[in-house]
Amino acid sequence: MSGELQHYDLPFWKKYIFSQDHKVIGIQYGITALIFLFFGFLLMLLMRWQLAYPGQPLPVIGKWFGEANMPDGVMLPEFYNQLGAMHGTIMVFLGVVPLAVGAFGNYLVPLQIGAPDMAFPKLNMASFWVYFVGGVIMLVSFFVPGGAANSGWTSYPPLANIATTGQTYWLLGMVFLITSSLLGSVNTITTIFQLRAPGLSFFRLPFFVWGQLIAAFLLLLAFPPLEAAGVMQLMDRVFHTSFFMPTGLMISGQPLDISGGGSVLLWQHLFWFLAHPEVYVLILPAMGIVTEIITNNSRKPLNGHKLMIYSVIFLGFMSFIVWAHHMFLTGMGTAISTFFQATTMIISIPSVIILSYLFITLWGGSIRFNTPMLFALAFLPMFGIGGLTGLPLGLSTSDIHLHDTYYVIAHFHYVVAPGTIFALFAGIYYWFPKATGRRMNELLGKIHFWPSFIFMNVIFMPMFIQGLAGVSRRLYDGGASYDFAQGVLHLNKISTHGAWGLAIVQIPFIINFVWSIFKGQKVESDNPWEATTLEWAAPNCPPHGNFLKPVKAYRGPYEYSVPGAKKDFSPQFEEHT
Repeated sequence: MSGELQHYDLPFWKKYIFSQDHKVIGIQYGITALIFLFFGFLLMLLMRWQLAYPGQPLPVIGKWFGEANMPDGVMLPEFYNQLGAMHGTIMVFLGVVPLAVGAFGNYLVPLQIGAPDMAFPKLNMASFWVYFVGGVIMLVSFFVPGGAANSGWTSYPPLANIATTGQTYWLLGMVFLITSSLLGSVNTITTIFQLRAPGLSFFRLPFFVWGQLIAAFLLLLAFPPLEAAGVMQLMDRVFHTSFFMPTGLMISGQPLDISGGGSVLLWQHLFWFLAHPEVYVLILPAMGIVTEIITNNSRKPLNGHKLMIYSVIFLGFMSFIVWAHHMFLTGMGTAISTFFQATTMIISIPSVIILSYLFITLWGGSIRFNTPMLFALAFLPMFGIGGLTGLPLGLSTSDIHLHDTYYVIAHFHYVVAPGTIFALFAGIYYWFPKATGRRMNELLGKIHFWPSFIFMNVIFMPMFIQGLAGVSRRLYDGGASYDFAQGVLHLNKISTHGAWGLAIVQIPFIINFVWSIFKGQKVESDNPWEATTLEWAAPNCPPHGNFLKPVKAYRGPYEYSVPGAKKDFSPQFEEHT
């Protein structure tokens, strides 16, 4: 089927808009997700101004947001809550996950397994457009009466059930986004199981493909409970059911006229049953990207390939039995808390194994410090800090003090921002030649990397100190109204200045990305990094169908510096090397 499609001159709208080519869909996901990431980042910059300078008018642009949100340019608490809820939602569900899974997964998985396309091309197209519609609904919510969702990215009832109209839009958007992920995950799993090239056994799959496979299983198994919960909360809001509305609720001193009998904790269980595996949906593709780049640029075989695969499978399994460590303060009881505390400690082991083998792979390697390698190397300590600082949150005793403080913000962002997003930047720089036939500029890449690395730490490291001091993460004035927070208030300004610096140093990346598409240095080879995996057997800017001739895997994915070989890399797709 794919071979026949190559011979048709498809109209523009079918080739680039409603495309069934996994590479075009991957690029659609990538560009859309990058735009959402940029928008979510702008929301954070607005929040950082309010935290650093509470009660002061936002210069120049404060009037843009209207008197309802910023009278005289001063941010209202309600608008700050909208920014917080939508920043988290956009960055996770509209930005990082679609970029890591939708863009990189769509573009690279068929290429890395030697397949002509995804198993279900039309389903693939549908998954992107359902995601796009969900994103539009989220953005439209800013313009409805009362503004966007303001009950946090977790949408906890009963607050979310009685919130403004924007919360209904949030729930509708989430239903679309979840449906998109379910369609994509079914497609990814089927493609990897059914369309692998001859000779490509499961233990010959690149680690990137394993990361995408386990992430797809997590999405497939964890998202349905949240979709059901989202529909139930929609019914509570629109049809006045009481799935999550308990009896006896009072608002402004008046009893709420509802049937009652619902459980607010039920929502938390359903939400976190998805949201903890969701963390690994972010991390596993990032680990896969970093593994490909570190192995390639150290010119060494990947140490512990099989054990890393077993670790990532175990990580996926364990991610389903740790969710309630987010709920230690809900009064579940000591027995249940102890169980989730133990599983949380256990789940750290496979991550340590994966990171350790990546460090061992670097040991004694002939390392090339190009831009993708710098971002990949930065992922290791940043993710390490994120993981280690999560351990106190997994202990029920220390979590009593740290829960819902800035410590939690710092921990989570070290995993996702300088962690996962650095890995995604590394992947963009690394596979850019395959997608465009051109290299991104190395000098601009390093100008992008070094300040980004510094400013990421300037933003988030002070938050650990604020969290240990007990400053809540949900205070719109950053703690200015509390005596105990006075000693760490100045850290808000440091974090804010770091955020502005980070925003400025993304300009070289944007210039580099756009310029390189049209004017970047053309690569002379289909394999410019001298890599070993199957995607480098395809020509640059691969045609619909990917490969000019059928490919076959003759060896494992990381045969670098093999004794007796004529060159220091032995590609999977070459019979004799």
